[in-house]
Amino acid sequence: MVSREHKRAALHEKLQLLRSVTNSHALNKTSIIVDASKYIQELKQKVERLNQDIATAQNSAHHQNPLPVVKVEILERGFRINVFSEKSCPGLLVTILEAFEELGLNVLEATVSCTESFSLEAVSGENEEEGESIDAQVIKQAVSQAIKDWSASSEKD
Repeated sequence: MVSREHKRAALHEKLQLLRSVTNSHALNKTSIIVDASKYIQELKQKVERLNQDIATAQNSAHHQNPLPVVKVEILERGFRINVFSEKSCPGLLVTILEAFEELGLNVLEATVSCTESFSLEAVSGENEEEGESIDAQVIKQAVSQAIKDWSASSEKD
């Protein structure tokens, strides 16, 4: 059986721990508990503010409707083109492939996913019949412009 003195010592130890966690300077039990209660209320308010900030950030991200991200990497004989969007983009693949065709790029290999998000990784080589070399920045601009045109036309629908 636990003695009354042992219970009192355990309670005192727990109150001191509560006092240190809540940064309380109180000395008696009641004041320590009141300070802890205030501390808990402050934490609840901070959590509520953070949740509101998160909700606001998520709402603004959904309303901004960001365009897919385009990255172009130069390879030994061609380019690796990556296009990514967090949302599905019906019809975007066709638009991008048409932009490749206009640039004279031959798609040698491609991986596409367009279920819940849109992801395209294409490895292309320049069309040797054209004779001109294409700059990576030109590809990025052409694909970005195709995406903007696609976005404008899909918003009208």
